[in-house]
Amino acid sequence: MKAAIVSRSALRRHVARRRVMGQLGAGVLAGALPLWSYADEADTFDKDSTLKAVTDFFGQTTEGLAKVVEKAFREQGRPNGYIRGNEVSGALTVGLRYGEGELTMKSGATRKVYWAGPSIGFDAGANASKVFVLVYRLPDADAIYKRYPGVDGSIYQIGGVGVNYQRLEGVTLAPIRLGVGLRAGASVGYLHYRREKSLNPT
Repeated sequence: MKAAIVSRSALRRHVARRRVMGQLGAGVLAGALPLWSYADEADTFDKDSTLKAVTDFFGQTTEGLAKVVEKAFREQGRPNGYIRGNEVSGALTVGLRYGEGELTMKSGATRKVYWAGPSIGFDAGANASKVFVLVYRLPDADAIYKRYPGVDGSIYQIGGVGVNYQRLEGVTLAPIRLGVGLRAGASVGYLHYRREKSLNPT
């Protein structure tokens, strides 16, 4: 009987210890959550600074730009990088797009980037334009050098401004274009981002 009493007492102490450890663990986890949230914010660009960077780059402020940036933040969250660049494209139903720019990460890392890929257009001709690419969840600057397929049906245009999404392995790119540089075909196919310039669109 005495052994049974000791056993039950030891069991109660064991259960009590597990309860205390569980409460301590929950407290540590709860305390860590704001730190993770802060770290995420520290490694990403906020909406106001991003909109300023976009409007400064294009040299104008329009309602369309503001709405496109707002849409990207609402759907994708805060970017941890962006590319400022220029591109040329031409189309006769089926076309090509070439560009180059510089990737800037919130961490401060930068990389020169070149891209090329096929496009589907609805007009004939060629044009040159600026493009500002919002970059989401890129693990490091070198991870940009891949082929990013366009997301079907993701193109969004308002007030002469357009954005579409390209996505690969959890990373999303959102190129923003103005005016004649829109060419809806950018949302079809893919763009290959490279370290060096190449005429090969694949």
